[in-house]
Amino acid sequence: MGAAPKTNEPGSPPAQQAGHAHASHEQTARQIPRRSFLAWLSGAGIVGSLVAGVFSTFVFMKPRVTYGQPNRFLIGRPEEFPSGARVAIDTKRVCIVREGNKVAAISTTCTHLGCIVAPSQTGFQCPCHGSQFDVDGNVTGGPAPKALAWFQVSLTPSGELEVDKDNEIQTGTYLSV
Repeated sequence: MGAAPKTNEPGSPPAQQAGHAHASHEQTARQIPRRSFLAWLSGAGIVGSLVAGVFSTFVFMKPRVTYGQPNRFLIGRPEEFPSGARVAIDTKRVCIVREGNKVAAISTTCTHLGCIVAPSQTGFQCPCHGSQFDVDGNVTGGPAPKALAWFQVSLTPSGELEVDKDNEIQTGTYLSV
């Protein structure tokens, strides 16, 4: 009689050991890819976070809003400002001065703390801290450190006056109309 053939019947000690080794190898094969996948997933998450952080830093460096009104605006036709007139436009913080055929725009923002100055008989006066300016915007009293700014006034092709607050000009410079 020959040797008994190997069977995979339960209860046979060598078969159970072989099956157990096979199952253990199968579990090890499943755990390594899961660990590798989780390691890869963690790495991808870290890299993604870094990319998002760098991107958001560059995107949000510059604000997407404008602070303030446009600095170029129309104020009307020269005929609307009679000779000798000083018209304050508080919403634009500028005073239009007309002397004869000359027009100028003087800032009504106090150089002390930024209050709106009001035209007075002698020039301009700050109601907040008492700074006083003459008709040309030069400081005559109070805590203001410097004169009021003068802005460029130009005549558009349509015949309207345009003030450009981005372009400060020398005190006493008028536009001839």
